Amino acid sequence: MKKFELEKRKAEKLHNDLGAANAPARFGQAAGTVLDKKEQRKLDQAKGLVPFACKLNQDLVKQLHDTCAARDVSVNDLVAELIQAGLNK
Repeated sequence: MKKFELEKRKAEKLHNDLGAANAPARFGQAAGTVLDKKEQRKLDQAKGLVPFACKLNQDLVKQLHDTCAARDVSVNDLVAELIQAGLNK
């Protein structure tokens, strides 16, 4: 990576950090706290959750997302339910 690109990315990061800090809280945005990755990982570990990655066909993933939207559940919950159902057979 060229020095110009590094400096450009530093400036973008600085600009994004300052912009987020100065933006006013509107429409209840301040009410919902966003956890960083470390805090989220700790909460997941406390719940007994373990990261599990796999590669799936694009059509299958689209079907999963459509089912999640229709049932109003998260992808994690749907995949856990489907795996459990498959293992119980």
